[in-house]
Amino acid sequence: MLEKKLEYLHKRRIIYKRNPINDIPSETFEWGWFYEEGTHEYFALFHSKSIITSYKSLFWHLSVLYYLNPELTKEQFFKLSFYITDVGNGITNYFISDSSLVSLAEKILTRDNTKAPNNKLRKFIFKDGTGLTVTDKLKIVGSLIGRNKNATESGIYEAMLYIHSDDMKITINKLAEFLNVSKRTIYRNMTEVLKNEKHLLNNELDEKLQLKKLP
Repeated sequence: MLEKKLEYLHKRRIIYKRNPINDIPSETFEWGWFYEEGTHEYFALFHSKSIITSYKSLFWHLSVLYYLNPELTKEQFFKLSFYITDVGNGITNYFISDSSLVSLAEKILTRDNTKAPNNKLRKFIFKDGTGLTVTDKLKIVGSLIGRNKNATESGIYEAMLYIHSDDMKITINKLAEFLNVSKRTIYRNMTEVLKNEKHLLNNELDEKLQLKKLP
């Protein structure tokens, strides 16, 4: 698996991470912030081991990059799009033809860039450089989400993301363990949306592990 090459973005000061700008955290800690009701304003691309593996994911990532960098010219956005989709840069393994990518980029450029792309609800934002491992973060997630012994849909999703980011298979047992609730509680709050997301994340992990086996 190639390491993500982000030097191109850094040299051009491309913003690919942004903390909430309007939502106020419920609690502030040394490690970061907790949003009891969650926030849709947190964007953090390329921060985990996950890579872009589908058209849908590519469209979302490029839409976010355009939203966070509205000063980009059409030419600059095209160059950025081609860089992101170059498999050799370790950001995606999804092949898309030049003509399809141009069409996708042009579609993004026509959107109302004053409106943020759809984004998942997040309850936890960890500061950079905390030194926390994924396991440490999961313990924090579990202690706060599970303190009322009633894991919510957003809390379960949060735990799923951290389990996935550590290249672990998402299971009911792991979710119950990290959230400090019973398996019955997880099953009761496991909506169809969460089941589908669990399936997609586990499939993405399987694909990643298969790629690692390739010579």
